[in-house]
Amino acid sequence: MAAAIVLVAACFFLIDRFVHFPAPAPKAPTQSTSKEPIPPRPPAMGAMSSAATSAAHAPSPAHREQPVEPIRHRGGPGKLAIIIDDMGASPRDLQALLSIGVPLTFSVIPSLAHAREVADAAHSAGAGVMIHMPMEPEGYPQQPLEKIGLLLSMSDGEVEQRTRSYFGMVPHATGANNHMGSRFTQDAGKMEVVLKVLKEKGLFFVDSKTSPASVGSRVARRMGVRTGDREVFLDNVQSVPAIRSQLEKAAAIAGKRGEAIAICHPHPATIQTLKAALPELAASGITFVHASALVR
Repeated sequence: MAAAIVLVAACFFLIDRFVHFPAPAPKAPTQSTSKEPIPPRPPAMGAMSSAATSAAHAPSPAHREQPVEPIRHRGGPGKLAIIIDDMGASPRDLQALLSIGVPLTFSVIPSLAHAREVADAAHSAGAGVMIHMPMEPEGYPQQPLEKIGLLLSMSDGEVEQRTRSYFGMVPHATGANNHMGSRFTQDAGKMEVVLKVLKEKGLFFVDSKTSPASVGSRVARRMGVRTGDREVFLDNVQSVPAIRSQLEKAAAIAGKRGEAIAICHPHPATIQTLKAALPELAASGITFVHASALVR
């Protein structure tokens, strides 16, 4: 009996020694039932180069200066008045424009924070100063307007009183033009009220022509107010090539007719283009003048 037990034990020893059974497969992980994907691992910030870090914080291309191609003007000599609308928000814009060194006219919105300061500085520098009168646009009140604006719903007395208030906010003004006003300038009666005040003060009126149906300059002529019309908006599209193209158009009109009035705004792309292009236009035979020189 003892011998049999020893024999069985020896058999199990030999089986364990020489026969290898495969290890049990690891248990598969339970699959998540959530439909939300696992967010990707963010890149290591330490791997970014200093150049890449600078690029990440650099201003967008829209705010960078763009190259200004040489201006083309093959027409004859002519006079060009450029009115810079919407002035009064930043004295810095005024100084940048004055540094161009050609005669410009600055139209100041009376309610802007630096209106008086800008008007004083422009006058002291020998530039032209105008009042940029806010007037009711098409689509008002959904289309916003300054609180000091002129509305068709106002009585004639209210329109007159508000127009007179602008003179205290914008000193040294020799003329005025409409800010917006695509609806207001179509109303001959209300325009007469405004123009009566301008005539009394000895100011001229430039019709910005924000509506082709505007009667502003026609009513002004009938009343004996010196007036003129805007021929070209320079920066409806705020890109250097577009503004340069509009400047060439204004110069062409001035060369053909002898004179032209253009309007623009103190946008960065506009200032950059004017700085580069106006000296070139002056060298090509265009004479820059204040708006007051081109009203009749």
